[in-house]
Amino acid sequence: MRFEKTPMRDKAELGVAAALIALAALVAAERAPAQGATPQPQLLAAPAMEVIDETGRRVSVPQPVRRIVSLAPSLTETIYALGAQDRLVGVTDYCDYPPEARTKPRVGGIINPNLEEVVALKPDLVLLTKSANRRETAAALDRLGLAAYATDPHSVEGVLASTSRLAEVIGARAAGAELLASLRARLDELKRLLGSRPPRRVLFVVWRDPLISVGRDTFLGDALRWAGAESVVETAQEWPRVSLEEVVRLQPDYLIFASAQPEAGQRDFEALRDQPGWRSLEAVRRRRVAVISDAVNHPSPRLVDAIFELARKLHPEAFAEKQENGRQKLGHGRKGSGQAEREQLPFFAFRRPLSCSQEEQIPCAR
Repeated sequence: MRFEKTPMRDKAELGVAAALIALAALVAAERAPAQGATPQPQLLAAPAMEVIDETGRRVSVPQPVRRIVSLAPSLTETIYALGAQDRLVGVTDYCDYPPEARTKPRVGGIINPNLEEVVALKPDLVLLTKSANRRETAAALDRLGLAAYATDPHSVEGVLASTSRLAEVIGARAAGAELLASLRARLDELKRLLGSRPPRRVLFVVWRDPLISVGRDTFLGDALRWAGAESVVETAQEWPRVSLEEVVRLQPDYLIFASAQPEAGQRDFEALRDQPGWRSLEAVRRRRVAVISDAVNHPSPRLVDAIFELARKLHPEAFAEKQENGRQKLGHGRKGSGQAEREQLPFFAFRRPLSCSQEEQIPCAR
């Protein structure tokens, strides 16, 4: 949730307040008995689980959680990864992975979701993430009496822990444990593959104009470290603006771009080769660029796949050794299933994920 205040936001909040009054009246009207209607026996209220979300807010979550609205693509992906997609009754316009998510009812954008649509879906739980949604959205959901749970991971381990907590909140503990075991096994394998190899010095390009990179205390900065890389931009800012002159001075070994379409990312890199400043980079002249799936921008279980993809591009020799070792084992009579000659399948296959929206102009950490 974004904590900055802007003049436009102050002006918009007047309209939001009026809309909330109307919505609250609508909710109250739906819950009130009709005049003259026969009184019905009072049912016991559904039990609720009191939890503290990752932003420190106390949330009363109805149990069981049968209807979920997700207000961020990363959370939509996580619900699918937990096998709870049948309970997902609403998503944002930007939730497009897996492809089946595109068939879910839409509730508008990430920054300004349509709260009337959210209320109409009668969710037991609304999911938000601090890196993309606004604090005002969570406050509005609270005033409407809807349970709103927010996540806020800042590292790869944080993404795994956040996934585990969310699994408990929605009552999918067994699925969460199985998913976490799979993700940790992959990370352990990657750690073994990379061993003591020195990290590559990289510049992760979040946005090109103005030039924006990633800070060390973000899940993206941590993902770089897991992939055997270290950012040449050393700052505690989450999304630091960097001057091209400073990048030329630092001379990263590799440039990293995340793109929904690798071909488009490669074309963007080719265009840089003729631009002043960029062509002064050794990485540009030697074509040391890694274009990876922008699944890396999402703090969801798919992040582990993106880390593997980046590590393979930065340290191909580590994966070549793995393949060679597999062949040697096969040559010593290990036949049958052929598992040694297969690459371990990613938890999610790469498909077209979310790309940054120039309309919303926010970094893709959704």
